[in-house]
Amino acid sequence: MNKIFPQGDGNGNAAAGTKALPGGEGFESLCCSRRGACLSAFLLLLLVTLAALIALVTILGLPPRTPGVQTCVTLMNRTGFLCHDRRSCVPASRVCDGVRTCAQGEDEDEAMCRDVPQSLPSFLVARCGDPTSWIYSDQKCDGINNCGDCSDELSPVTACPPCGPGWWRCPSTVFKYCDCIPRVLCRDHTQHCSDWSDEYSCPGP
Repeated sequence: MNKIFPQGDGNGNAAAGTKALPGGEGFESLCCSRRGACLSAFLLLLLVTLAALIALVTILGLPPRTPGVQTCVTLMNRTGFLCHDRRSCVPASRVCDGVRTCAQGEDEDEAMCRDVPQSLPSFLVARCGDPTSWIYSDQKCDGINNCGDCSDELSPVTACPPCGPGWWRCPSTVFKYCDCIPRVLCRDHTQHCSDWSDEYSCPGP
């Protein structure tokens, strides 16, 4: 018995009654439609997430930025410690003194004050003639013998400007001062200069 197979027409189309195999144009259209829907849904979700983040930042604001330790110059033209508000300048010698001067207390930060002076920023520290001794940087060239050997006021360790207008230059006999004394000490009937110039040459305050 001979089997008869369906024949196509002359154009290569399947004969009537036959079914199209999967992978035809209908299946491809369906796949493309689903891919487009998935891509659209993903983009929509991304846009919604981005909009939510923008709204959150607008409502709450950006998180506060905490700057690193920075130096500043005080009103007395001395080295200082810049607080996080970026407006307040604390004199170097008032850092790690047990008193919170900055609004947020960063001048008394535990890590910075744990092992003074090693834990202090270098701009806050000045070394004396004796390497084991140190002072705060704003105590250098202030007219006071903070190191005890005047190395914070005299060369070769320190190069300070000449005595200011409120000072009289002379070799001091007072341990507290080095080569300048305050003019308020002039002509007070007490010797403060080894050459007595504070009593005979200094014009006074």
